[in-house]
Amino acid sequence: MSAVPPPRTDAATADAAAPAAAGDRGTARKPLALALLLGALGAALALLSSGRTWATATAVVAQGELPQKASGQDITGVPGALAVVGLAALVAVFAVRGAGRVAVSALLALSGAGTLAGALLGNADTAALKAKAATATGMSNASVHHVAHTAWPWVAAGGGALLLIAGLLALVHGRHWPAMSGRYERPTGGPRAARGPRRAAAKPDLDRPEEIWKSLDRGEDPTT
Repeated sequence: MSAVPPPRTDAATADAAAPAAAGDRGTARKPLALALLLGALGAALALLSSGRTWATATAVVAQGELPQKASGQDITGVPGALAVVGLAALVAVFAVRGAGRVAVSALLALSGAGTLAGALLGNADTAALKAKAATATGMSNASVHHVAHTAWPWVAAGGGALLLIAGLLALVHGRHWPAMSGRYERPTGGPRAARGPRRAAAKPDLDRPEEIWKSLDRGEDPTT
């Protein structure tokens, strides 16, 4: 007869489960690193492009033409503002857990979508150029000609798309990501809870009057 193999012990089961757990952690780290990279890069692109020239034109005056230009902040402040919100949400994802993490991840995704939409709408906007032309010429109805748009609105749109992808990754995989350590969090019971339960005071020696007086000073009954 063939020998019956011995049953697997708990230690053997734990050793077999360890590689699977390590694999799960490795799988969770990939979208985590990707979300961090995409989110940081997207916010940087949106913020950088907001300060660059998005559109140029010329305003016609009696003496000739005046060149005009408008930056992303002149046209719309939406991409820059939402990029800051998205960057803050990206950091906050690791400070919360559970439903809070889902809410922050959704905020990150919405910030990316808003940045993307604001950049695309701003790419066709000429109101800022007309306002600058009116200021330069002193005429409220000044018109602009030879309007041209640069590539910076598309850079801002790309940054918004990266923020959106980072938010979607956080929504799908965020529940598996680690959170900030609670090592420095204050215990709920206050300082006394951190020191552990208070030891019961030793009963005084009734043959020593000084110990009886000490017990009375502490509000204790030495006879109990």
